[in-house]
Amino acid sequence: MNNGKNVLITGTNRGIGRAILEKFAKEGYNIWAHARKQNSQFEEDLEKLAKENNIWIKPVYFDLSDENAIKEGFKQIYKEKLPIDVLVNNAGIVYVDLFQMTPMSKIKELFEVNVFAIMILTQLVLKVMTRQQSGSIINCASIAGLDAVPVHSIYSATKGAIISFTKSLSAELAQSGLRVNAVAPGVVDTDMISSIKEKVTGDLFGGRAMKRLARGEEIANVVEFLASDKASYITGQVIRVDGGSI
Repeated sequence: MNNGKNVLITGTNRGIGRAILEKFAKEGYNIWAHARKQNSQFEEDLEKLAKENNIWIKPVYFDLSDENAIKEGFKQIYKEKLPIDVLVNNAGIVYVDLFQMTPMSKIKELFEVNVFAIMILTQLVLKVMTRQQSGSIINCASIAGLDAVPVHSIYSATKGAIISFTKSLSAELAQSGLRVNAVAPGVVDTDMISSIKEKVTGDLFGGRAMKRLARGEEIANVVEFLASDKASYITGQVIRVDGGSI
């Protein structure tokens, strides 16, 4: 059943973002589903998901490393003149290597996508949310932004920045009726993790009490909770979803 609320989710074509998309659809949200490039199969999947859940889902395309592309892509959302009740800043990129082997070009790329794009999107959404005097923003961080994780120094730095941004912004916006929180997943069983397993050492996969990887839907459940009215008195928090750090 359509609950009448509208959400913008970034990075919805696979991984955690896809799980978040499906969770919000099942909970009756109308969705702007972001992806980097247009894809007919992606659009067919969105159409099917929308019909199954009696909602609308509209694809939005832009490259998060391009500020102008983000602003251009956002114009179609503005044109619809609809409320934006929730923003889920999910999309991001990962890079794993020794710090001294990491070129500055890669460092800049990670900050462009994982930090600056989130800040640009949040500013764009706040133009609507502050007029509404309501809204929920959920940033997808990582335990890498909280814990010492070998060969993740730059990725960790970007996620640490998002955690600090979340906390400070929540204090800034609380009196306007807006909430800002972050989810910090542990290692999630996605294509992204599969692509870096060779470079990961130490206990990144084994240092959890539950001794398994998270499923995408387990992260999505927490994101949707933070977006909902059930979390109406929660802001400025970073919720670990990591299977129990040990």
